[in-house]
Amino acid sequence: MEQLFVGGEQVASRSSETIPVENPATEEIIAEVPDASAEDIDRVVEAARRAQRSWGKVDGLTRAELLAECADRLLREAPDLARLLTREQGKPLKESVDEIEWSVTAFRHLGEVARASGGRVVAPTKSGQMNLVLEEPVGTVVHIFPSNYPIVLLAWQCAAALAAGNACIVKPSELTPLTTLQLGPLFDHLPAGIFNIVTATGAGSAQLVGHEGTDMIAFTGSVATGRRIMEGAAPRIKKLLLELGGNNPYIVLADSKLDPASRGAVFSAFLNAGQVCTAASRFYVEESVFDEFMEHAVSQTEALRIGDPMEDVDVGPMVARPLTENIDRALEEFADKGAHVRTGGGRPDNLPKGHFYQPTIVELTDPRQQQPEEEIFGPLATFTPVRDLDEAIELANDTHYGLGASIYTSSLETAMRAATELQAGTVWINDPLKDNDAAPFGGQKMSGMGRELGSEGVSAFTETKHVHIDFAQQPQQEWWFPYERPELQDRPNLYERPNL
Repeated sequence: MEQLFVGGEQVASRSSETIPVENPATEEIIAEVPDASAEDIDRVVEAARRAQRSWGKVDGLTRAELLAECADRLLREAPDLARLLTREQGKPLKESVDEIEWSVTAFRHLGEVARASGGRVVAPTKSGQMNLVLEEPVGTVVHIFPSNYPIVLLAWQCAAALAAGNACIVKPSELTPLTTLQLGPLFDHLPAGIFNIVTATGAGSAQLVGHEGTDMIAFTGSVATGRRIMEGAAPRIKKLLLELGGNNPYIVLADSKLDPASRGAVFSAFLNAGQVCTAASRFYVEESVFDEFMEHAVSQTEALRIGDPMEDVDVGPMVARPLTENIDRALEEFADKGAHVRTGGGRPDNLPKGHFYQPTIVELTDPRQQQPEEEIFGPLATFTPVRDLDEAIELANDTHYGLGASIYTSSLETAMRAATELQAGTVWINDPLKDNDAAPFGGQKMSGMGRELGSEGVSAFTETKHVHIDFAQQPQQEWWFPYERPELQDRPNLYERPNL
């Protein structure tokens, strides 16, 4: 039985309930983790709150050095962590190694960002005064993570939260808790209690969200669960960071280079078996190049190797059986609309075990049948022809989601129109799905609130305080008592420039 990580040490859960962890490539149970009890939740919250009181006073240089050590330890253990991540999540080993390496850079960068983002000085309104804007830690932050990128999302959030002076309680997905639990003892150089890991199902998550001892909830997952978290946090008006997925458009125009555009399309649709919140799902291709582009995309998709994620493959299994069933249902709905499956459309015949699904391309003649309000979280992408850029942008924005959007074009003017007119937290031009630790990540509309990464990602875990100082200690006769009745007609014009 795996253990929780609370107060700087591995501890046994006080719950008798467990959560089985499956290898999605073999459907074998490879471990069990505790389903934390109410007593476990109280214990971890108390440990985090107690530790944060001291951690919030630690200087920025010390915090940055400790987070840099987290990065060094992650890099040192990357091979073992990557193998464990592939076993429990199913992504190809190459993608798991990438995820650990992305996490390393996030820890290094965000620790340094926090050193330069403790606040600012604003110009005073009167001589002899100073105005400071301080960014202070929120307190105890609960991080609830999904199964698709359990380590890199932890790095994006926890590195920023810790750098800002908060204590973290991490609640990994029930599907992929094992690699996360390894980070507890790996980060044992951190002060005890500022980084904690607890495994739990819905009841434990709800207790963390509503607990009187937690101050902020950071969640990545579905809109439906995000709404429940907002409701649970509402009684105490807790600060929220929500990344709630999307149904992301991908535009290909006739002036683009079709080979990289199609290769980018296949990558952005089928990375991690399509289990990516920013994965491209709705493709809009200009009519004059639609047929040629589809030939490229279909042939490249059919060349993808599916199989054991520990071997030389491009696509592994989905993380759980219900997700493959969701793709089946989506294909049935598209079939009712007259859609044509160009390639894929089912489970591979040569892989009877595991939650494998063929990368699937669906062609539709009516772009408004692409279900823009449904998140397709799997290896399924829909393609449709469009007249021009105007129609593509209109269709791309016709959704309640706004996480990411991609476009391929060789025109600078078109690229800048896309950058300014597409309603998304990130717009990729000729290079889909890339992130940058120094730039903010997050969604518009129902794709969430708040930002991760960049200076914005550190500020997301702070409260802002204004400090007003009159260091000259001058009497404020124009403000203080006793009042004199003003002669309104003699009052100066505040918008008149003074004589200098």
